[in-house]
Amino acid sequence: MKYIDEFRNKKICMSLAKEIFRIANGRDITLMEVCGTHTMAIYRYGIKGLLPSNIRLLSGPGCPVCVTPDAEIDKVIAYARESDVIITTFGDMMRVPGSTSSLDREKSQGKDIRIVYSPADALKIARKNPEKTVIFLGIGFETTSPTVAASINDAKDRDLDNYFVLCKHKMIPPAIKTLLDCGEILIDGFLLPGHVATITGTEVYEFIPEEYGISCVVSGFEPVDILQAILILVKQIKAGNPGVENQYTRSVKKKGNQKAKLLLKEVFESVDCEWRGLGIIPESGLRIRDKYSAFDADSIPVEVEPSRKNRECICGEILRGVKTPLNCSLFARECTPENPIGPCMVSSEGTCAAYYKYGR
Repeated sequence: MKYIDEFRNKKICMSLAKEIFRIANGRDITLMEVCGTHTMAIYRYGIKGLLPSNIRLLSGPGCPVCVTPDAEIDKVIAYARESDVIITTFGDMMRVPGSTSSLDREKSQGKDIRIVYSPADALKIARKNPEKTVIFLGIGFETTSPTVAASINDAKDRDLDNYFVLCKHKMIPPAIKTLLDCGEILIDGFLLPGHVATITGTEVYEFIPEEYGISCVVSGFEPVDILQAILILVKQIKAGNPGVENQYTRSVKKKGNQKAKLLLKEVFESVDCEWRGLGIIPESGLRIRDKYSAFDADSIPVEVEPSRKNRECICGEILRGVKTPLNCSLFARECTPENPIGPCMVSSEGTCAAYYKYGR
């Protein structure tokens, strides 16, 4: 299949791995992938097994489901319990545990919760159910937020008064900055998310080499992409010449998607935002602007129970790269994909889910 087979070519992968071995040459190198899709691909394709032992790969805060704090899950569950509300959400959010329940559990108890594949689907549900309050759960990074912004624009154009977005979108660059500022781990290079960069472009990451002297490569998601990106990182690190390089040139441009960025700026504004494991990060979240406040679900009053955290779950530390799932006493025991205790085991992009499926 064109554009797929060549990026999964075993011969090319082995050649890239051999070159990484040659250039890495014994120096300890720590790299972090900042995307849950990269995490899953690294385990699925056995990338770690192709690398020398002196190269360590860490997973970062690149799973939008995982970084969503309990309080935000608890709030959407509270809305779901209202009799006149339809909750619409991507499937990944259904089984994420809140403090006392999950959307999946609420649905099993008769609450009207529907899985959609885009915000446009949620709009259709709102049009077909004018007597109901339809809330779309907006969880994601820069990749998905433009489609949510478009749905809000569309709702305004159609004069829909029953469509709302619970906007909990987050942005990757501020999270990386916070991760570096906390100084818990020494990172030599970042494998940056290709999907996010299709929207943002590569310029938003230039602060990483300029302010922190750390190498960066925007990467695709096939094994050849990832190995090639790691090779570029190793070359940068060995040369002592950090920068931002774009391996994913077939999809990512330096300036990104200008139309999508203008739409985001029109509908949203940046706000301080809480991330699981990282706390409140300045200017890292998106809030619906006042001119579109008629579609902001946060304006709908609802009583939310106080959030309670499971003290044994170390999802927050895993998202910071400080620990791995193997450090968790719950992993593969009480916490499994069938009975997830934390979001890192639920999401298809979660580090614990990747470890459980491929890494044990």
